[in-house]
Amino acid sequence: MTVVSNTISPNKRALYLRSVISMIAAVALFSFMDSFLKLLSAHYPPMQVAALRGMSSLPLVCLYVVWRRALPTLFRIRWKFHLLRAVIGIAMLSSFSFALQTLPLAESYSLFFVAPLMITGLSAPMLGEKVDAPRWRAIVIGFFGVLVVLRPTGNGMLTLAGFAVLGTAVGYAISSITVRMIGRTDSSESMVFWLMLSMSVGAGGLAAPHWVPIASADWPLIVGLGLFGFVAQLLITDAFKHGEASAIAPFEYTALAWGIALDWFLWHSLPDGWMLFGSTIIIASGIYLIRHQAINIEAEHP
Repeated sequence: MTVVSNTISPNKRALYLRSVISMIAAVALFSFMDSFLKLLSAHYPPMQVAALRGMSSLPLVCLYVVWRRALPTLFRIRWKFHLLRAVIGIAMLSSFSFALQTLPLAESYSLFFVAPLMITGLSAPMLGEKVDAPRWRAIVIGFFGVLVVLRPTGNGMLTLAGFAVLGTAVGYAISSITVRMIGRTDSSESMVFWLMLSMSVGAGGLAAPHWVPIASADWPLIVGLGLFGFVAQLLITDAFKHGEASAIAPFEYTALAWGIALDWFLWHSLPDGWMLFGSTIIIASGIYLIRHQAINIEAEHP
């Protein structure tokens, strides 16, 4: 592990470490939440699962906003960006729920790993962050790893579930960059509140015509969905608000280990050699990005 030099200012080092820890914890919690989504997606339509995700977390978000005394900040926001996040959030969560109906978690994550690479690339034109030539090379290598995961024949790409995951990845990348942009002016509480409210109302309204009654056995999953999703959303919002997107995005790759473990524990399935090989390439490029970023931070504070 690369250690950030002691010559870095304590404030910048603290913010960097805070963003990294928040991202790692968020990925772990989101992995458990995704396992709940996969279990629910076997019994409910994708749009209803997206609505349940928002509805289950919204009460906790409201309590959190009150506890933080952040009510006055909820309306001091840039509405157009929050509306964009709402539309993207509903689309990507329903798409991901659709994909989980047939794809294992580990395979879904391997395809989704294109998102951190896209975030790193988009951080240059959208945020003005510097992405130098070595990091661009790492991004290209990472995309090659994604192609390996999709299989040399491309069969993994040419499925509706595969397209759904890739669409989810595109939406997530844009949404993450948007968080970084509005995080400069809007509070973390407002970002989480409006996303959950929009998802509850928007996805709920779209799911209403085909709503399936909730089975009593599924309520513990919905409670877990809300709790894990609530805490993870706070953590990932905090991570992108206090850290450079190009620096913390590669930590998304830790989701693969969680995906493999949960697939084996819950569904008794393990990934094949192609997926592991491609994921290794992607993770290696991510580790390089992390190391390169740490070196750059040290160089800025000799």
